[in-house]
Order: sequence, then C-alpha cells, then structure tokens
Amino acid sequence: MKARLFALLFVLACAPLLSQAPTAQTHASEIGFTYALPTSWEVVDTTLQLPSVKAEVGKTATSEAEKKGIACVQPVLTARHGDPASVVVVVALPFDCFGQTMTEQDLPGFASGAAEGLKNTFELSGQMQSTYSLGTHAMWVQRANGTLKSNTAMKYTVETVCSILKKGAVCWMAMAVDEAALSTFETGSVSLDGEAPNALVPGAVFDKKP
Repeated sequence: MKARLFALLFVLACAPLLSQAPTAQTHASEIGFTYALPTSWEVVDTTLQLPSVKAEVGKTATSEAEKKGIACVQPVLTARHGDPASVVVVVALPFDCFGQTMTEQDLPGFASGAAEGLKNTFELSGQMQSTYSLGTHAMWVQRANGTLKSNTAMKYTVETVCSILKKGAVCWMAMAVDEAALSTFETGSVSLDGEAPNALVPGAVFDKKP
C-alpha cells in the first residue's frame, strides 16, 4: 500500500516538464524538516493538479486505509532547472493525517516501495541502493539510470531518498539530466526534526555496501 501512496510522487514529478509558471519558493514541511535548493531552481505550483491526481490514483484503492493514505500525501516541493529540465520532488506523509505511525524498522519496505513506483514512468537500469545516517535519522537511497517511457530520448539519473521522522515519512526524488543537477540535489541542505543541517546525501554513500 505504501508503494501506491507514493506513486503520487512520480506523477507529480513529471508535471514540471510541462510549461508552467514558477512561484515563490518554499522548502519546509509541517512534519518537521527543511530542504534547500539554489534560487536558480524554479519552484512549480502543483496545487491545481493535485486533486485530479489523487482522484485518479484513488480509483484503484483497495482499502479504506489506502484511500486515507492517498488523501494525506502532501507535495512539499516540485522544482526544475535547465532545458531539458532536471526535476526535484519532495513528498511527505503526515502520521496525524494518516492515522498510523512508522518507525526506522519500516523504512526499508516503505522506501523500496516508493522507489518501485518509478517503474511506472521510467525504464530503469543499473540500480544501486545504500543506507546511511543523518544525525539520529536513518536514510535509504536508490540511484538508477532512467529513460522516460513516454519519451525514450529523455535519459536521467534518477535518485530517491527516504526517511522516517517523528511526525511523518518523507521522500526526496531527483530526475537529473547531468552530474551538476545530481550534485545540487545531493548537497542540498536538509534539517530533520530540528537537528543540525547536513547534505541530503553524503558523497561516499555508494562506496559501501547497502
């Protein structure tokens, strides 16, 4: 069920590839984290399309709990940079809305389910997974080569990072067209539950086995 909830992330990720106007930037979530991107990245407002996306995903919900989760998923940030565009999406699932909590033990299943949703949009190859810690928080990351199914000329490095916070679960996702965009995503400053800021993904995270 968690994989289906975060299918919303990947639907929303493709929206910035369309022609939309940027809005004022915001990179904070009520569940207790902040995330920073350079001001050269344009933040895209997905508010208008979110109800229709949720309604479409909800059509195949198989339980009331799943419907509740779909309703509770919150897009925190959708941003793009360059032409062709690299895209960053951040999505949160608040526990107080969802009515259930998760712990660090739930992270591998939750995160791998979120990453699995990429296969709806991309042909993936060369997947690598790893885990690491930021302060007191466990982090899960997957990196892969991705080709858009709807446009095979568009090739990306696709990276998904997830964690469990006190008030909710969160995933960050990047579709990067080049190393510079991927580096910007990974070195973006993130603060989790009020702890000291760190780069989202340490540089040597894939140098160790997951």
